[in-house]
Amino acid sequence: MKTILFKFLNFLNKIFLPNYTKKRLDLSKASKIQMIIFGWKLYITKQIINQ
Repeated sequence: MKTILFKFLNFLNKIFLPNYTKKRLDLSKASKIQMIIFGWKLYITKQIINQ
């Protein structure tokens, strides 16, 4: 059940949230909002990998 939920969240992230790695965002110069989005996407990705 959790796997399906996190895969769905990952799908939504790909559609609605920006991809900062393709934009070559420098994390030392990122705003707080950009860091929150990056952390959220990282959290979802880790949850999918760990299951």
